This record gives sequence, C-alpha cells and structure tokens, in this order.
Amino acid sequence: MAYYGKCLEAVIEQLDKFTPKRDNPEQFLEAAATSLQALSPQKQGFVWEVLSGCLEYQKLLTVVVDAFCAQDGRLYLRVDHSRFKVICYLATFLLEELGFQLFCDIIKSQPVDKMCKFLRFFFNPLNLCSWIKDEWSLIYEPAHVKENWIDPLMRWQPEVQELINHLEGVSASQSSPLKKTKAKVTEPKEFNLTAPKPRTIPAPEPVPVVAKPRPVPQSTYRTPKEQQQLETVKRYNRRKAEELLLRANVEELRCAMPRSCREPVQGSKQQLRLPFPPRIRKTPKLTFYRPDNVLVKLNTTAILREGALYQRQVEQELQRVDKLVDGAGDFSEFLEWQKKMQAKDREEQLAVGECRRLQGKLSHEEAVLARQNLMQENKQRAEQQKEQMAKLMLQHAERQLWEDRSRKELVEQVIEGQKNVKAAQAKLVKGRRQTVQEVIEASRGLLQRRAQEAQEEQRRRCELISQLRALETQPMRKGKLVDLTQIPGYGLEGEMSIVELRERLALLKENQRRDEEEKRDQIIQGKRTKSQELRDMLEQISLCRAAMGRSAALRWEEKKKAPAAPTQDERVQQLQRRISERAAERCKQAALLQVSAPRAARPKPRAQLEAQHWLEQERSRERRLRVLQQGGSGPGPVRRLEAA
Repeated sequence: MAYYGKCLEAVIEQLDKFTPKRDNPEQFLEAAATSLQALSPQKQGFVWEVLSGCLEYQKLLTVVVDAFCAQDGRLYLRVDHSRFKVICYLATFLLEELGFQLFCDIIKSQPVDKMCKFLRFFFNPLNLCSWIKDEWSLIYEPAHVKENWIDPLMRWQPEVQELINHLEGVSASQSSPLKKTKAKVTEPKEFNLTAPKPRTIPAPEPVPVVAKPRPVPQSTYRTPKEQQQLETVKRYNRRKAEELLLRANVEELRCAMPRSCREPVQGSKQQLRLPFPPRIRKTPKLTFYRPDNVLVKLNTTAILREGALYQRQVEQELQRVDKLVDGAGDFSEFLEWQKKMQAKDREEQLAVGECRRLQGKLSHEEAVLARQNLMQENKQRAEQQKEQMAKLMLQHAERQLWEDRSRKELVEQVIEGQKNVKAAQAKLVKGRRQTVQEVIEASRGLLQRRAQEAQEEQRRRCELISQLRALETQPMRKGKLVDLTQIPGYGLEGEMSIVELRERLALLKENQRRDEEEKRDQIIQGKRTKSQELRDMLEQISLCRAAMGRSAALRWEEKKKAPAAPTQDERVQQLQRRISERAAERCKQAALLQVSAPRAARPKPRAQLEAQHWLEQERSRERRLRVLQQGGSGPGPVRRLEAA
C-alpha cells in the first residue's frame, strides 16, 4: 500500500504543477520525465502512464471532479482535485487492466473518508446513467462513451459498493476510540494584564470647504490657429520654389564654380556666426523663418544625420569626378536606354491599369444583368407567396372567431365567481387597517422614548469630554538640558560631540561643492566645442540644400518639356467591345422589365450610386494618366521643396 501511495503522490505532485492555459501537454510530459528519473523503472512506467492518461482525458475528469466538489465535496480543499482526478482515471480506464484487488490496495493507500465519499458519488448508477453520460457524450461519440466507459463501470458497481461499505466500517472504527479516550477539556484563564489608559476622545472636525474650481478656458472650444499658419507656410514655400525654379535657368550651379569663386562664402560664414554667451545649456538648432513668426527647428540628432548624409554625397561625387579624370566611361548611352525602357514600362502600366478598369466595368455590367434576372424571379415568387398568404389569413380569421367566443364564455364565468369574493376582501382589508393603526401608535411611543434616552446619553458624554479636556490642559514639565559640546561617552571608536560632527560635515560639503564646480566647468567646455561643430555643420547643410533645390528645379523643367502620349492595346480594345455588347444586352433586358413592371422603370438610389462610382473611377484614371505623362507618379521638385 505504501508503494502505490508513493506512486500516486508523485502523479498528484506533477498534476498540481500543470496549468492548461499556459503549459503544453507534450512539453510538460518531457519535463516530468526528467524529474522522475530518480524513481525505479517500474515506478517510473506506472507514473508516466497515469500522468499521460490524466492529461489526455483532462476534460472528462474535470467534469466529474467539478460536479463532486460542487455537491458532496464542498468542504475539501482545491489541492485534493488532482487526487480525485487520478482515482477517477484509474476507475474509468485502468480498472480492467489493474484488477479489482490492486485497485482496492490503491484506494486503501489514500485518505479513507475522501475515497469513500468520491467512490459513492462516482459509482452511483443514477449519476452514471444520467448527467455523466450526457456530459461525456458532448465531448466524445455517445455510442463510444456507453460501450467503453459507462457499461464497464456499471458492471463493476457491486464490487465497488462492497469496497465502499468496508471503507465506511474502517472510518467508523478509527473515529470511535477517539471518542472513548477523550481527555479533559482545557479551561483557558485570562491574562493578568494592565488595563490600558482610555484614549482621548477627539473633538469633531469641521466640515472642510472645497475651493471653487477654475472654469474651463474658452480656448478649448475654439479652432486652433496652427491650421491657418500651416496654409500660409505652404503658400510661402510654393512662391519660393517658383522663384528658385526661374532663377535656376539663368544661374550657374555653385558646385560647378571654381574654388576662387567660392572663397567669399567663408567670409560670409564668419559674418553669419553669432556670439554665444559663456554658459550655454541648450544645443543650437537649425531655424527657418516663415511668415507670421512660425519657426521650424531641427534638434541635434537631425542635424548630425543630415550632415552625415550630405558628407557621403560629397564623397561619392568626388569619387565619380576622380574616376572621370582617370578615364572612366560616360553613362549617357545607358541613361538614354534607361529612359526608353522606363517610358515603355509606363505604357505597359497604363495598359494594365486600363485593362483592370475595363474588367471591373465588364463585371459590373454582368452583375446588373444577373440582378435584373433575379428581380424577375423574385417577382414570380412574390406572387406565389401572396396567394399562400391569403389562404393562411382566411384560416387565421376563422380560428380567431372561435377563440373570441370561448374567451367571452370564460369571462362570464369568472365575473360570476368574483362577485362573492369582493365582500370577503372588503372585510379583510378593514381588519388589516385597524391592526396597522395600532402598530403605528405603539412604534411612535417607542421612538419617542428612544429619542429621550439618546439625548440624555449625549449630554452625559459631553460632560465627560469637557472634564477630560480640562485634565489635559494642566501644565506638565517635559524635556531636559543638552550640552552639544559634550562627548556622550558610550565607548565607541571615533566618538565625537555634535559640534565637532557639524564642523566635519561643513568641510565635506565644501569639498563636494568644489568638485561639482570643476565638473560643471568641464561640461560647459565640452558643450561649447560641440556647439561650434554643430554651427559649422549647419552652414554646410544650408549650402547643400540650396544646391539640391536648384538641381531639382532643373529636372522638373526637363520633365515638363517632354510629355508622353498613351497608346492603345489590343486587350483594351477587346474589353471595350465586350463591355459595349453587355451594355446593349442590359438595355434590352431593362426595356423588357419596364414593359412588364412600370414601377421598376424609375431609377433607384443604388443604381445612381453605382453610376457615380464608375464616373469617379474614370476621373481618377484620367488623373493618373496625366501624372504618368508628366514623368512618374511621385511628387515633383516643388513639392519636395515644400516638404523641406
């Protein structure tokens, strides 16, 4: 018995660690196998089989154990749920394999009273054949449940009932000696403790007056001014971009000028530098001035990132120039071929987009035809439904007349029976009213006496509080004189007086302040160096931006001069022919529907919405076509300058 008890305890310990929502059964079994390696091979095999079976049939076992804990096992702890699941699994799936004698030994190794209650509940024929069978049939096939699980349990029920009777006898024999040898009850005695002093009764606190809150500002309900400022900035950027575009046609790019022409820029840099104060706490930021004093600033990260980008571009340009100087080839032929291929790709893209649009329009025409056919079928079906509904209404009217006659007869019978009841109800109401009046008068007298007693108790408490406060206001001498220059004399190492301690603390604070000043000076010097580097980088960024703006304006002007013309494709023409055929067929079908049902000739809101949808699709296609003719779907240089 001890052998099986240890095996079951190992299984219960592993089941307590398992959480269905968090743990995977396969991974949990692998982890459990590593923890069970200390057991013998026979024990390990038995524990592994029982643990894997409990995890596989978790839902079946949970149904039985939860019902038992809700009815007969309400007083048991939650840690016993795993024990009941193991016993339920052994009785349901392994009773034939283990044998009844081995099963009895396993049951006797567990707590007797718990096993007795659970076996009586589980092997109850009423529970097995009713709700347990129904709940298990929701999870598995009913025939499989009845043949493999319910019928074997019903066959073992007489032997299990004898085991339950034996367990009840063992439990009764274990509890009877305890009652005979009951010792004398210990009588507790109170501790002789000092009575605590009564607490001071505090005076009632006044009700605090809540301050009036501030009203909500009116700016919360107004439209912000940032939107108007953004519109102004957009217009300003567009004007500036147009001016740069016009100026780029006549001015020369600064990167193409000789070094002698760029020397005055260094002087202008020196003039643009502003003197900074000696102690700078904030990082300088790139600022662009716009109308209405709207500022656009860049932080340190953005400045360093943009400076590194322009530095890489300059290095790449210098490498390209060096290669050209060394005799490298020109890419003009490749660029020309690239432009032709891009134009060809754009034409193919236009043809594919046109095919998709026409396919959508063709599917729309086919859908309209299908809808018209469906409307005609629905009309015929509606006429049949109306005929059936008329017959049903006639039958319902006849049934209603018969029910009205029966109701009238029943009402007459009820009225005759109620005439005799009203007199008895009137007498009963009169007696109840007299009883209520007497009870109200008695309760009123009791309330008056209680109010008088409460007033007397309140007056007595007020007198007692005033006496206690008078005792508390008597003067008392507290505290003693302290000499701050005297050493306490406790015998500790490094003992000193309070005055000496204060002097040493003052010296430590002075040293700490001196260290902080030195560190602050180092930080300020580092910030000044960093600020100087950022100012140099800002000047370089402004020059690179100006050069890029001029080059973008020139590219935009070149793209505007050479628009591409769209070409027609065979697939597009074939789809257009099919759409025209479907449209003609739809018009014929609509004419037939109009002759058969004049009401359907009126255009419906859904048809109007679909027509408007296809019109918007046509306009969007034309807009995309114009954009592709101008050289691509991306934004132009002017828009890029506005975004910058």
